[in-house]
Amino acid sequence: MSTATSVSDRTPVPELSQPLTAARLPRWAPAGLVVLAIALGCGIGAGFGLSSHIQWGLIAALFYVALSFGVSAKVEGVRQAKDRLATSLVWVAFILAVVPLLALLIYTVQQGASVVDGNFLTHSMRGVISSGPGGGIYHALLGTLQQVGLATLIAAPIGLLTAVYLVEYGRGRLAKVVTFFVDVMTGIPSIVAGLFILAVCNMAHFGFSGFSGSIALSILMMPVVVRSTEEMLKLVPNELREASYALGVPKWKTILRIVLPTAIGGITTGVMLAVARITGETAPVMMLVFVSDSINSDPFHGPQMNLPVYIWQQYGYGLPTTYARAWGAALVLIAFVMALNLIARGIARWRSPKTGH
Repeated sequence: MSTATSVSDRTPVPELSQPLTAARLPRWAPAGLVVLAIALGCGIGAGFGLSSHIQWGLIAALFYVALSFGVSAKVEGVRQAKDRLATSLVWVAFILAVVPLLALLIYTVQQGASVVDGNFLTHSMRGVISSGPGGGIYHALLGTLQQVGLATLIAAPIGLLTAVYLVEYGRGRLAKVVTFFVDVMTGIPSIVAGLFILAVCNMAHFGFSGFSGSIALSILMMPVVVRSTEEMLKLVPNELREASYALGVPKWKTILRIVLPTAIGGITTGVMLAVARITGETAPVMMLVFVSDSINSDPFHGPQMNLPVYIWQQYGYGLPTTYARAWGAALVLIAFVMALNLIARGIARWRSPKTGH
């Protein structure tokens, strides 16, 4: 025992490369550093005559990161300062991502809110002079809803069944080929999809229609639905499948009754996000649907209008009244996309598994 004790006594105790300290910055320190960084950024921007407030904000962000690291290293030590540095970089990246979105939304509301009213939403541009007042987006809004709805009816079932095949049945070379083409289609430009459908329509002697644009939009939507649905199906625990198989339930019924209902929240979210993605597409619609100032409620015959093309057309006229209509249509389009995302989040939360305590 004495020998073991003497050996353990001679064993050196490992030391930390950087000593820990109990000192901590007060809770108000991050807020104070933010105020100081903003003041320094504004002072330097004004002193050097920088006209862009974006430059002022970037300078303030750099000062905040530097100050948070320097002050923390002085008071709390280098180890805690590195943690604060990482936190500061995350917050700065978050602000850099959110500020442009908020600025875009605020500017669109400022420019378009004065135009959006009942008349704007319920009237078309038929018989309205572009340089004069009046007119609305009813024909474009109706075309958008029909074209996006038809594209969803085409793409959602095909994308869902493809994802089910890849996750539940896909083995071997065919599954690899399908996965490869899904990846390729994910990055395909919208103009290429429009050109392909235009060539098919020309060979079939099929004229301008909302349905032609819906087919091109469904090509853009399908890979998004496949990828999102595939990831949601992979999250379903295998224990649920095995328990169903143990009870003698066939595989197709297990997928229909167990797997899909479990993942329906995430699947719906993916479909809604894919719908939001194609809602703002312009190039395929211009090539296949063309433009129209009148209301066309038949998506299978004749040109139609949709909101992105309407915005492009009105803004291209270059007049104050057309600018206002373009910004009003842009505001309605943003509200439509935001509503889709809110619906998707609501469905995902409603259909998410409830855990009891």
